[in-house]
Amino acid sequence: MEKMKIPFSPPDIGEEEINEVADTLRSGWITTGPKTKRFESQLTNYCMSDKTACLDSCTSALEMTLRVLGVTKGDEVIVPAYTYTATASAVCHVGATPVMIDCAPHSIQMDYDRLPYLINTRTKVIIPVDVGGVPCDYDRIYEAVRSKQSQFIPASPLQEIFGRVVVLADAAHSLGARRNMQRSGALADFTAFSFHAVKNLTTGEGGAVTWVKHPDIDSDELYRQFMLLSLHGQNKDAFSKMQLGAWEYDIAGPYYKCNMTDIMASIGLAQLKRFPAMLKRRRRLIEYYNRELADQSVSVLQHYADNFTSSGHLYLVKLMWQEEDYRNEVIRRLAEMGVAANVHYKPLPMMTAYRNMGYDIEHFPNAYEMYKNEITLPLYSKMTDDEAEYVMECFKRAIREE
Repeated sequence: MEKMKIPFSPPDIGEEEINEVADTLRSGWITTGPKTKRFESQLTNYCMSDKTACLDSCTSALEMTLRVLGVTKGDEVIVPAYTYTATASAVCHVGATPVMIDCAPHSIQMDYDRLPYLINTRTKVIIPVDVGGVPCDYDRIYEAVRSKQSQFIPASPLQEIFGRVVVLADAAHSLGARRNMQRSGALADFTAFSFHAVKNLTTGEGGAVTWVKHPDIDSDELYRQFMLLSLHGQNKDAFSKMQLGAWEYDIAGPYYKCNMTDIMASIGLAQLKRFPAMLKRRRRLIEYYNRELADQSVSVLQHYADNFTSSGHLYLVKLMWQEEDYRNEVIRRLAEMGVAANVHYKPLPMMTAYRNMGYDIEHFPNAYEMYKNEITLPLYSKMTDDEAEYVMECFKRAIREE
């Protein structure tokens, strides 16, 4: 077997993206402007949501949504222990307390049975995470929210309109996924997406928040609040200020700087045109991996079922009956053969920042059980059949060696 070099998740950038960026550069307008607005509109149509605000990251999308909702010190936000830090750090940024929930047994998703017991009068938001691109069971989440609706104490006008705990999906992995025929972006009250370089659809860096229609909420006003928060509280963006005689602006508050630029949006516009084909390629690769590993001592994340379709973002594998040391050795063996692998995720209570806040992995045994022998194999839409075959050959050899 001739050695190959397989990266973990390189971006899928083609001539379409390069031409779109070049067009933006030639236009003379490179910061937030017409292409960002067009990208927002196309994302709204794609997700079948009500409106979209593009920002510079998924972390900003999460944080600005919490700020729009008025979440602050003294409030609690429920987050999975099994996620990347951004889910919880956004909560910390607004001064609220992340309340971590364990995985369900043998699952990467939160323990839906446990969820109602964590909701109390301080709970303002739940942030489910669509790990690997598989949408969470939002029906179960809303069932838990409704069961505790009488305890909800609103602390802002928007919270009062909702009259219950708000569901904010961390869909960093799941653009393009569906559950019960609804697309990610329309499954929760608000949905935060990531367009980081390793994501299925990239803008280099970048993110967005989208939301579903609510009869008592003015979506245009909500969008205006996101824009104020993302651009120093300035009531006009640069594009608006450039109109004839329109130089003057006001500062509504001492806010933040996390806007998306037209350079980023131009990549996203080209990516969105190609996105269905990119998702289809990921599915073919996942189905090939599944066939190849059917007779191995592993269990893999289920990406497709009757009631949901994943975005196919990550290929998570559990090395059955194994421990951390063995998993780490397999990753090392793969690296020696030129195959990059990863782990999704090391639970937050194992990280120094969260241990220092008092979180203890012993209180999250199911998250630890998922983590200790999990390995994520390379998966990307540019992967060739030969590269996929090489990954499988190397992986099977790595788990056979003693």
